Amino acid sequence: MSDSIEELSSRILAAMDRVAQRVDALGGSDPSAVDALKQALEAEQQVNAELTDRVRALEERQEQAISALEAKASEATERVAALDTELQQLRRANGSLTDACVALREANAAGVGEPHLINKSMMAELEAIRAMRSAEMAEAQEIISALTPLLTASATAQGAEEAH
Repeated sequence: MSDSIEELSSRILAAMDRVAQRVDALGGSDPSAVDALKQALEAEQQVNAELTDRVRALEERQEQAISALEAKASEATERVAALDTELQQLRRANGSLTDACVALREANAAGVGEPHLINKSMMAELEAIRAMRSAEMAEAQEIISALTPLLTASATAQGAEEAH
């Protein structure tokens, strides 16, 4: 789009140059023709200025849109990283719980009830529950973050419909 506007701008500049050359060539011949050419030149200059302003406005909007998208992408990346950290903690806690349960089963099978194994398995289970809750909270936050813009847009559209 920017290329086509630049192409139009260069064509307009070329046309203005041709008009200016003809005005100079005419010199003082027909004053009404000279005035008409001057008016045409001024009109072309005005159109060129308007096109230049539109190009600047389009570039600014494009830069703002890109910045907004980059910010959203960065935020999403941070949320995914936080969720991944929570899931890694959950996996480690579940691994510890599995190991503690295996040790407890082996001790019970041998007929030896060892209190430290029971305590260890209880602590591992509590850590797994905490890690699972933390991961669920991170997932819930991710869902809320994804739904908030949709709900806001829906509420805005509904408010606009009610206003009409």
